[in-house]
Formats: sequence, structure tokens, C-alpha cells
Amino acid sequence: MYARRNLPSLSGLLALEAVARLGTATAAAAELNLTAGAISRALKEVEATLGQTLLLRDRQRLRLTPAGSEYVSQARHALDTLGGAAERLRSSAGGALSLAILPAFGMHWLAPRLPLFRAMHPEVALSLSTRLRPFDLSAEGFDAAIHYGRADWPAAGHLRLMQEQVLPVCAPGFLPTPPRAPADILSHALLMIESRTGDWGRWFAAQGIAGQRPAGMMFDQFATMQQAAIHGLGIALLPTFLIADDLTAGRLIAAWGSPTPSNGAYWLVWAKDRPMRPPLQAFHDWIAGMVGPEGRVTD
Repeated sequence: MYARRNLPSLSGLLALEAVARLGTATAAAAELNLTAGAISRALKEVEATLGQTLLLRDRQRLRLTPAGSEYVSQARHALDTLGGAAERLRSSAGGALSLAILPAFGMHWLAPRLPLFRAMHPEVALSLSTRLRPFDLSAEGFDAAIHYGRADWPAAGHLRLMQEQVLPVCAPGFLPTPPRAPADILSHALLMIESRTGDWGRWFAAQGIAGQRPAGMMFDQFATMQQAAIHGLGIALLPTFLIADDLTAGRLIAAWGSPTPSNGAYWLVWAKDRPMRPPLQAFHDWIAGMVGPEGRVTD
């Protein structure tokens, strides 16, 4: 354990982080609701405690030294951890549940079912935020997250919600003639998600055409790619839960075949290193009941 006398004060760390980010004591003072003099005193206290010069004045701005840059990077992580702990403490005082979701899954699968959860658990104040990639649950203060892929989120429990099925779709009339074989799709414009560029290759492999890594127009979210397909920009490989209404309404049609299992599933994940609070337990049990036999817990 580090000796506490070697640790700068929290106010000093907040001042240092703000100055490093904003560049001036005046801007940091405005953000922290302090005076510029108070910021300057806090910075001197941090440097005196650490015995290092962390900031240099460059004209009207303050610039980190190499040692200061390295220290601020580590200090930010510690401040994020403290902020996450404070958020969890506030949440545990009531019935709050903070959940990170994937935008497409959250909008088209989870959101239509949430009224049932609210009806069963009106005491839970649910907060939803979008995250596209795995992150540190403890550091960011989320109780749980929806994850796509495998049961490989570090230090997390996993409940499988749904195996994803995908289908290549396009706008009616986009294909001049129906494809005679899956390989015919390669001659048309393909649309793909930048975080899952291997999906088309896996789909072709499932059709018996191995070794394909086709290029295509990139999108960062399914919703944008879905609209691009509807407006005739190409053929998109999309999850079936996302396009059910478009297929029914005729806005999209299958470019080939029937739905194919993708490489991943959707999971509810939660940190295993802390007890599951009542709001999370309620949500976990409810969604496990929603997915029924398909759900599977992995520790």
C-alpha cells in the first residue's frame, strides 16, 4: 500500500487533470467553480507532494512535461474508477439500474419488451446508454451491458439472449435478375459494418464458397446500413430481428436464400467481482424468462 503522505489531494488531482485537458488555469477554474489562484495553489501542492515538475508555462498556456503527461494518464484512470464507485454507490441507495446497450439490438429487440419489465418492476429506474464495443464495467459505472459475440467478456458473467441470424437483403428492383447462385452476389455492391468486416466472408463460407473477403461500402451502425440498402445502395447482410418489418412491408427483399446463423450471439454481461444488486437481479431474472430455453448462463 502506498503511504498516504505521498498522495496528492483529490482537489489537486482534479485541478491537474482539468488544466492538462483545457490548457489554462482560468479554464480549469471555470470548470471546477474555483478561482485561478486556487487552481495555481492546487497545482503547486501536487508538484510539491510528488517532487516533480509536471507543468511548464508556454506563452499563455500550461503544457505538461513528459513526467506530467504520464502521471495525468494514470491519474485519469484512478479518477474514472472513483467516479464509477460513486455512481454505483448512488445507484445502490435506490432502485437504479444502469445498462449499456448496442443501438440496433436495444431499439429493435430490447425496447419493445421493456414495458413488460417496467410493469413488473416499477421500482427500478432504468438508465440506458449506447456502447458499441466492450469496456471496463467497473470503471464506467454500469451494472450490466448487452454484448455481441462470444462469452469472452473479461471477468464477467454471461447470459445468452439470442443467437443472431443474418440475411442478405436489398431494395426491390436492385437486382436486375435474381441470382442463380450465391456467388452472383459478389458482382454487386456490398454493404458492411466496419466492426464486423468478416461477416460477408463467413456468410459465403456457409454457402460453400470459402476464402472470400469482399470489399464494400462501410458503415458504423446497422441502422445507417439498413437505410442505405432500402435506398438501393447495395446488398446488406443484416440481422433478421432488425429487418422483420422491412421484409413484411416490402421495403427490403432477400437477395439470396434463408437466414443463416452468424458468428456470434447477444449476451447480457455483468461484473463477477461485485455482488449483483437487487435491480440487476430483477432485470437478469426477467430477461432470462423472456429468452426462455435459448438463454444460457456462462461463468
